[in-house]
Amino acid sequence: MTIKREELLQIFPDAKEIVVIYSTVLSDATSKYKIDTRNRVALFLAQVGHESAGLTCLVENLNYTAQALANTWPTRFAEDPQARTKSPNGLALRLQRQPEAIANAVYGGRMGNGQAASGDGWRYRGRGLIQLTGRTNYEAASAALGVDLVAHPELLEQPEHAAMAAAWFWASRGLNELADRGDFEGITRKINGGLTGLAERRVLWERAKAVLS
Repeated sequence: MTIKREELLQIFPDAKEIVVIYSTVLSDATSKYKIDTRNRVALFLAQVGHESAGLTCLVENLNYTAQALANTWPTRFAEDPQARTKSPNGLALRLQRQPEAIANAVYGGRMGNGQAASGDGWRYRGRGLIQLTGRTNYEAASAALGVDLVAHPELLEQPEHAAMAAAWFWASRGLNELADRGDFEGITRKINGGLTGLAERRVLWERAKAVLS
């Protein structure tokens, strides 16, 4: 189905002039990966909309304070992960407001990345509409899309590749099937690894369902 620019603007009012670009690239990407019913598209837009701040942010913001690090990754950066209020530990205090160092610390040695010193955590940080993260995911997306995202990860910051990679990720994780079952939380967990931002994702879902023709 075609995603109209007027519909996108109602769902993502902050996107403004970029909806002209996204109406085309999202229509192409969703068509290719069979995100082709109103409900599938609504769920897809809700999820990528949350991940990309309403289509306006295509690269992960890692400019965290120490407290934000403790709240986001408590087992790594909090003094007491079980405490209701998580206090940042010394590592969080040393890394705060250093996005590159944070990315290497939290993503190094995971998801196909080399250890922190390799720089892979920063190189393969979250990008695109679905915030694709980790060398393994970049390699898989490269193979699927025929674009070398490993050598040129910054290509995911371009709308065409950002949209196509998001649709590929969605389909490769079986999210069309979860969408058909209405498993909103299951979709969120596949994308986020948890339920972060669940309330906003639901708001966007309801908005998309009301707007899409």
